[in-house]
Amino acid sequence: MSKNRSLLRSQQFPAILLLGAALVGLLIANTPAHDPVAGVLHSLLSLPGTSISLPVTEWISDGILVIFFFVVALELRYEVTRGDLNSIGKAVQPAIAATGGILVPVLVYLAVAQGSDTVSGWPIPTATDIAFALGVLAMFGRGLPTAVRAFLLALAILDDIVGIIFIAVLFATDVNFALLGLAIIGVIAFGALSYFLRGRGGVLVAIVMVAIAVAVWLLVLQSGIHATIAGVALGLVMAPRPADHARHALEPWVNALILPIFAFAAAFVVIPRVAPSELSPAFWAVVLALPVGKIIGITAFGWLSLQVRPRGTPPTLAILDVVAAGALGGIGFTVSLLLANLAFAADPATSDQAILGVLVGSLIALVLSIALVSGRARYYRRRAPGKQHPAVKISDASEETIA
Repeated sequence: MSKNRSLLRSQQFPAILLLGAALVGLLIANTPAHDPVAGVLHSLLSLPGTSISLPVTEWISDGILVIFFFVVALELRYEVTRGDLNSIGKAVQPAIAATGGILVPVLVYLAVAQGSDTVSGWPIPTATDIAFALGVLAMFGRGLPTAVRAFLLALAILDDIVGIIFIAVLFATDVNFALLGLAIIGVIAFGALSYFLRGRGGVLVAIVMVAIAVAVWLLVLQSGIHATIAGVALGLVMAPRPADHARHALEPWVNALILPIFAFAAAFVVIPRVAPSELSPAFWAVVLALPVGKIIGITAFGWLSLQVRPRGTPPTLAILDVVAAGALGGIGFTVSLLLANLAFAADPATSDQAILGVLVGSLIALVLSIALVSGRARYYRRRAPGKQHPAVKISDASEETIA
């Protein structure tokens, strides 16, 4: 069991599992098995004792995906307080690069989609999938300096922060501020109780916290704010040590079940049998914005960020390492899939094509990043064969704290 959990906490295997689930979803959606599976995914499930009744697909995106965002928030909290973003000096370079990795893909998307009714999809290519990007780096980057991983991790985390803000602000509808206020009170209570988890009665405190978390989720779900924001808020307020334990315990479940289930459901789209010229502008905009926009934006702004250093000191990264990080940043996947669903929630046909754009664009970025990362890794191994720097697991820091 411990070996299986270690595998699921690694960076390589979850990325493979996520890609496999998405490809299976896309394959089944385009076979005779489509109708029965679609029937299951779109069937309504009601929550006993409430008026909440949602299709299975929404239980996945608004329900179990909340746990993923909770773990993301725990990661954000760690990096901002004790990790790679805990000072202005550490954060300034990836923040500048992340700015380019957001602005340029948006401009590319708008340039392609201008004049159409798909311009509302501009947030889709702004995301970077941490699990995928770090997975590729771990698989193909043996020998790269550890500074490359730190730069990429900080860059992806900042992308996640922006993606969360987009979800909270752009896709809120008819906000019920009374319910939102009650949810905020619940979040405060959740955070306060987390400081008492280690004392006597810790089990009872944990049970109460779970009950509060469910209540907060229900309140946010009905408030008009996307329900995943509940997971973000709860993760950000947890006490440090319980947060480390929660992240350590939940990470295998997120990697093994939650993300693959979401990837399968999100990628369950029918490939339109039309000529390329008949595809939606949303498809082409995302396909170009993810690999092209990200690599140009991160490289250009990353080069600028390397100039922000004390005079006379060498850059922390070579520019070709920044190019490789830019290619990795183009793997949008998880959050981009969610943004595609949200941006075109009222237009399923366009949503499906935007999702296809995310899959194709991310695959292009995946191939580019494998080539670039492998090339840079070979360069460093030839240059200093005795000083290889294997990639570090994303969970190492929390495991050390727990120990």
